[in-house]
Amino acid sequence: MNPNDVKEPLAAHVATFVAGTRHGDIPAETARIVKKHILDTLACGLAGVPAEGSEIVRRYIASLGAGGKATVFGTAQQASPRFAALANATAMHADDFDDTYHPTRFHPTAPVLSAVCGVAEEAGSSGADVLAAIAVGTEVSLKLSHTIDKQHYLRGFHMTSTCGVFGATAGLCNLLRLPADATTRAIGIAGSQSSGVRENFGTMVKPLHSGRAAENAVFSVSLAEMDFTSSPTILEGDRGYFMTGAGGFNADELVGKLGKPWNYVAKGVAIKPYPCGNLQQPAMDKLRDLVVENDIKPGQVERLAVKSHRLMPLNLTYHRPVTGLEGKFSMEFSLASILVLRRAGLAEYSDAVVNRPDVQEAIGKIDYTVFSDEEAEAKGYTLLTTFLDIKLKDGRNVSARVDAAKGSASLPMTEEEVARKFRECAEFAGCSGKRADQIIDLVLRLEKVDDIRKLTRLLGAGS
Repeated sequence: MNPNDVKEPLAAHVATFVAGTRHGDIPAETARIVKKHILDTLACGLAGVPAEGSEIVRRYIASLGAGGKATVFGTAQQASPRFAALANATAMHADDFDDTYHPTRFHPTAPVLSAVCGVAEEAGSSGADVLAAIAVGTEVSLKLSHTIDKQHYLRGFHMTSTCGVFGATAGLCNLLRLPADATTRAIGIAGSQSSGVRENFGTMVKPLHSGRAAENAVFSVSLAEMDFTSSPTILEGDRGYFMTGAGGFNADELVGKLGKPWNYVAKGVAIKPYPCGNLQQPAMDKLRDLVVENDIKPGQVERLAVKSHRLMPLNLTYHRPVTGLEGKFSMEFSLASILVLRRAGLAEYSDAVVNRPDVQEAIGKIDYTVFSDEEAEAKGYTLLTTFLDIKLKDGRNVSARVDAAKGSASLPMTEEEVARKFRECAEFAGCSGKRADQIIDLVLRLEKVDDIRKLTRLLGAGS
């Protein structure tokens, strides 16, 4: 669709979908998958509480002296919905453990979930309304991520923040049942809160992108409720989100497509088995299988050759990491952790483990190369296709190709597997087993919960 052919402001088109969709409009399979992603993202939010960046954000919020009754998950702290959203979404992305949308490479659920929960808790909203709001908000951001030109990502923007703020705004407008005109204004306000660049990957700022998207959504909707004005062409305008952020867009990906079909089902959003960047996870999964099946010890390995798509190192930039945060964006460390420890969980992505002499020695044995776009096209390789070749000192070679990790759209996790991840994350954050089971139960039957505070109170410390 030519930009000149857009008949109605795209924000107004989005607003019509947001204002007109309720829990009863959401297909059962979509609702089931959304609940699974809510549980997964809450798990990541609890696991992310101990992260240093999360603690600094909470300390900053406390220094403001602004009261509120919204729960900062995993803590005894409470704040206004705006700042609870900031703290919770930052923690949800702190370990890079939250869900990932492969086609456009962003993390859709955390900004929407944290913004909606903060406001819903204050309002005493039902679980059905919260579920609908999260489904609507993530659907909006997922569709917008396809609408904007691919140059957005290539220019260095982090869509979890730049696109996530629109999804979180849409979710809040749906929760609060704002009319379409107010929703259009909220989207316009959010357009000037859209920010976040990938140069900050591997630092505390990357999780903050998720937090700021959630916070800015609460801010934008609050202003819209007070009749604050904005441009209705914030998305497609010459100086709007699509054109300034990418120089182009395809409205055909948006117009008439919201909820037709729902992207959570049609394309799938991956749930991560490891708390690190998504791109190296297929290789990690496969290497663990090879190491266990062949009982390979680190001292037996002479070299480990890894070959992936040439785009992977644009994100996996740390070839000799020295911090846990850098390790999350390092193919070499992630594989070295699997090779040496046979695991790469929350405890492994730490400064101490990254700098262990045996881990650093293993990193030195890894040769990381890439294949060209031409080779990928000719041989049908995907973005995640990775080749492993382990050369052992006794002359043997153990090799494999992998195209997807557990949790991806082609190998989805079950509710039971996500519940297991939740329990592990909750334990890491000091949440008791009984309380974890209560949270899991409430989330998986969320549409039957009459007051969301029954869930959010359990997510606080000491409940």
